[in-house]
Amino acid sequence: QVRLVESGGGLVQTGGSLRLSCAISASFHSINEMSWYRQAPGQQRELVASIASDGKPNLAPSVKGRFTIFRDNFKNTLNLQMHNLRPDDTAVYYCYADQLYLGGKSVYWGQGTQVTVSS
Repeated sequence: QVRLVESGGGLVQTGGSLRLSCAISASFHSINEMSWYRQAPGQQRELVASIASDGKPNLAPSVKGRFTIFRDNFKNTLNLQMHNLRPDDTAVYYCYADQLYLGGKSVYWGQGTQVTVSS
């Protein structure tokens, strides 16, 4: 069982910055993929950024050039650095991780952290 605990959300003005962190209870070596998703009110959860086991990042087109995803191997955290925030970035942000095993995959979610961008 992997536990994910997000932190760093809050209220920020348009153009501001925030850093989200996700503390992961398992070693990165045991994790296949780690990602940040977000869900705005009345909308489906969407992928914001992901990082594969080889460390290669992938960002949604809407956040490219503004957001960065990275791992802190010392603190065992997954981080999302967000710059130039816009009101349409307002959502609950969720940390995601999965582990592969023979014949399947275990999926884990954090509890979510609210990001609100005021205009």
